[in-house]
Formats: sequence, structure tokens, C-alpha cells
Amino acid sequence: MISVGDQLPDTQLTRMGADGPEQVAISDLTKGRTVVIFAVPGAFTPTCHSAHVPSFIRTKDQFAAKGVEEIICVSANDPFVMQAWGAATGAADAGIAMLGDAESTFTDAIGMRFDAPPAGLVGRSKRYAMLVTDGEVKLLNLEESPGQCEISAGETLLDAMS
Repeated sequence: MISVGDQLPDTQLTRMGADGPEQVAISDLTKGRTVVIFAVPGAFTPTCHSAHVPSFIRTKDQFAAKGVEEIICVSANDPFVMQAWGAATGAADAGIAMLGDAESTFTDAIGMRFDAPPAGLVGRSKRYAMLVTDGEVKLLNLEESPGQCEISAGETLLDAMS
């Protein structure tokens, strides 16, 4: 599993562009930049929808004041679902990048895979939030339970930056 001080693997995520789905490299998102990446087990799932995404919408301006250039939400969903979820939560309007990891390539590469077959969740991500500067993990807040959003909430990561 990835740890503080590690470099993120250079994998691809998918976002909706002007002409449809497009690939974006993690290295392009993080090179020479300070970003927050938070991941959820699934778009539209209860805790992700009502707690995790809203915590980053609420704190976006405070992160920007501390030098964070972009907040990125990652989920093992396709870019069409991520686009719809960004619209439904207000994350897209708030400027949060909603990126899909449909094949869990990034999630597997950082050791964050989560499976819960009885709930229909296979190849999903554990819930976490990380601060990344120039591709290096500076802070990593990982939830013990995928149904909780305390350690990985925007406010908690923001406090850890102080």
C-alpha cells in the first residue's frame, strides 16, 4: 500500500472531455503541482454522496488558500457516471475533478483495492484522502471502514495541513 513519501504510479484515469471520454495521466495532474486526491468506493453510494464529496465542496476554498491547485475525486466508475455524479452533487460546479478508474488500475497500483461482493462492489477503492506535491504523497488519511467518512473528510485533511 502506498505511504507518505512515496511517488504516485504513473497510471491513467478517465474524465469527460469536450469530445467524450479522455485519458489523463496521474503524472500530468501532479507534476509541479499540489493537489488533493480523494477516493470513494462508488459514485452515488450513501456515504460517498452525502458526506465525502460534500466535505471537499465545503473546504475547496480553504484548500486553495493553502496552495492546493486542484481537488480530484477518484472512483472505480466510468466517466459517464462520474460526470453525472459531479452534476448531482454540485462537485462539478465547485470545480472538483471527477475522474473514473473503471478498471481500478490506479487503485490497484497504490494498494487501495476494496471488494464487497454482497453489496455488488468489486474492484472498488478504499476511502481515503491524500495531499500530493509533485507526485509525492505528503499526507495520507485512510478510513478503516468504507462506510465511514471522518479521517478522509475534507476538514480532517485540511486540519492535518496546519
